[in-house]
Amino acid sequence: MTLVHMQPRSMSATPVHRTAADAMDTAGPQVCDDMTVEVALSVMASARTGHLLVCDDSGLCIGLVTQAQLTAARDGSTYTDRVQLRDILGDRGPFTSPVTTMAEAGHMMRYSHVDALPVVDEHGSALGVLALAR
Repeated sequence: MTLVHMQPRSMSATPVHRTAADAMDTAGPQVCDDMTVEVALSVMASARTGHLLVCDDSGLCIGLVTQAQLTAARDGSTYTDRVQLRDILGDRGPFTSPVTTMAEAGHMMRYSHVDALPVVDEHGSALGVLALAR
C-alpha cells in the first residue's frame, strides 16, 4: 500500500522529507461521539466518504470510524439502535501530527493496522486525514 498524494522521490542530492501536512486530505465530516451508529452511517453515505472523524463534547478529535467498523457494530449480536460512536471507538487514537514525516506516518499506519489516521494539532483539534491509497 502507498500513502495518498505521495510524489516520486526527487532526483536532487537533497532528499525531500514530506510531512503529514503535505499529504493529508481535508478533515471532512466531523461528528460527535454521542451520535448513533445508524445516524453515522447515514452521514457517511450522504458525504460519500469511507470514514468520519469523531470529536468529544469539547470538539477535540478522539478517533476515526470507518464504514467497515460501523457495519460490523451494527451487524453484531449486542447491537441496539442506542449504540453510540463512543461505544465502539475503544482507545483514543492512533493520531499523527502535521510535522510527522511520511515515512513515520506510514510505519505507524502499518503497525496500527489502519488505513487512515487523523492529523491533529497540539491541542487535539482535527486538521485533516492521512489515508492509504486503494
